[in-house]
Amino acid sequence: MKESRYEKKESRTGTTSGSAFFPFFITFVFMFATWIILSGKFDPLLLGLGLFSSAVVAWFFHDLLFAGVTLKQTGVFIRFCRYMPWLVMEIIKANFHILYLVFHPRMLQLIDPHIIQFQTGLKSDIAITTLANAITLTPGTVTITATSEGGFRVHAIDRPSAQSLPGAMLDRVAHVYGEKI
Repeated sequence: MKESRYEKKESRTGTTSGSAFFPFFITFVFMFATWIILSGKFDPLLLGLGLFSSAVVAWFFHDLLFAGVTLKQTGVFIRFCRYMPWLVMEIIKANFHILYLVFHPRMLQLIDPHIIQFQTGLKSDIAITTLANAITLTPGTVTITATSEGGFRVHAIDRPSAQSLPGAMLDRVAHVYGEKI
């Protein structure tokens, strides 16, 4: 049976060609921004070549880089970008706390390892993984296990580190992925 030219065709990733503009656009912007950053030249000829080559790459590979990207996922990406500076600041603060513990004359009394367990209300695997990674990236804490039901076991180097979990980190990760806790 012959396919009508107005019917939507399926791509390699299972998305239809009618929904391919948004992934194409994101891929194009990503490729062109990379072109500008790496070339560092702003001559009209080079910008034109960058536009052309970015469009060609985006045309052929839009369904590989950002398959099935929706506007909702763009919101998650923006919230995640706003979350990252906060996480970096938490990592820096935790580094200073560990520095304090290590150089304190009563280091052996201050270091009091704890393994704590807590249950989160996170549902998606990506939110659970993000929280587990954020805990592990923060010096003084290591995620031992994280279950798909949102249960966590975390090793903390001292009581203040253990008492601060899950705290604001859980709230921020839940906000990034739009989950209610």
